[in-house]
Amino acid sequence: MFHYAFMVHALLAAGFVAVLSGLVGWFLLLRAEAFAGHALGHVGFTGATGAVLLGLKPLVGLVIATLAAGLGMGALGARLARRDIAIGMVLAFSLGLGLLFLHFYVAYAAQATALLFGNLLAVDRGTVIALAALSLVSLLALGLIARPLLFAAIHPEIAQAAGINPSRLGMAFLALAALAIAGAAEIVGVLLVFTLLVGPAATAQRLSRRVTTGLIIAPLLALAEAWSGLVAAYYTGWPVSFWIASLSFAAYILATLSRPALA
Repeated sequence: MFHYAFMVHALLAAGFVAVLSGLVGWFLLLRAEAFAGHALGHVGFTGATGAVLLGLKPLVGLVIATLAAGLGMGALGARLARRDIAIGMVLAFSLGLGLLFLHFYVAYAAQATALLFGNLLAVDRGTVIALAALSLVSLLALGLIARPLLFAAIHPEIAQAAGINPSRLGMAFLALAALAIAGAAEIVGVLLVFTLLVGPAATAQRLSRRVTTGLIIAPLLALAEAWSGLVAAYYTGWPVSFWIASLSFAAYILATLSRPALA
């Protein structure tokens, strides 16, 4: 398996994105912003198809669109939790706009499936480097805001009294979430972003309520699911995204069933 360049590229890309997604997803669930993350994935589809229409790489459009949407959602601050309907309408419109872009450039219609469901085995060396840089910058930025982010999520009133600006913090975090989602979309597609972003984090929260433990389990689970999905796809010929999604679902179910024993 390791003799093939496309498998090495896929393993590297999945590794970088999985670690970032697991960590960002844990904070996303802690802040009750999972639906916002889902919406960012749909907005990314529009950005990716728009980039393809302009002759650019889909990843460029993914990053620009999700980053812009993340900053916009972050500006809503605490009101974001009460804007589910508005966010739902925006993500539906985003998908429709993405399909319109494909309609204008039908030569790239085949790329729609890859954008929606991912095509990890088609990742080239340039994309691996881009995802590595994206993940490294995002992880460094997350490390800088992790403590105030945790403080604001658990004790919002005290955090605000201590001088933490929730609006700016929310914008910074959703900008990071947007970058993680752009990377995850390259791996599993915009429709299955939850697989890497929310699945491992949700399982980690079922297994442990400790902050440190959860932040260790979530990225490790995401990494294990991504790499195991790749290996399973290599030997079965089934889609990688299917295996990653199935492993993520199975891990969550097992964690849920075993929780009484851990309590």
